Amino acid sequence: MKETLDADSRQALIKYRIERAYATMKEAQYNADGGFYVAAVNRLYYACYYAVLALFLKYDISAQTHHGVKSMLGLHFISKDILSKEDGKIFCDLFDKRHSGDYDDYIYCDLETVLDLYPRAAQFIDDVNKLVNS
Repeated sequence: MKETLDADSRQALIKYRIERAYATMKEAQYNADGGFYVAAVNRLYYACYYAVLALFLKYDISAQTHHGVKSMLGLHFISKDILSKEDGKIFCDLFDKRHSGDYDDYIYCDLETVLDLYPRAAQFIDDVNKLVNS
């Protein structure tokens, strides 16, 4: 059974999820600095994922799986131009790379990949954060 949150608890959880998104970006940087590029991409995905969970909580949208989160993000925010196509693209790219990193053999990821993805993920989280706080 889904628990119902009062307004204060909902707001506290939204705030926590956004803070967790930004903290997870720092984890991504830490992994990249250590040469753990697949792990860095994983953390970039989860940073964006936590931000989306905050957004969904604000707008009372639920999804049961990572694929469901991606689908609902597209349906409710990307297709309606509430978030940009670029925001949708980075979330999808990170979704695919995280999934591949977790489940496929012989994954290659390098610093250049992380350096491309990092600022795009940071922008995504900033865009979601603005929407959460509007």
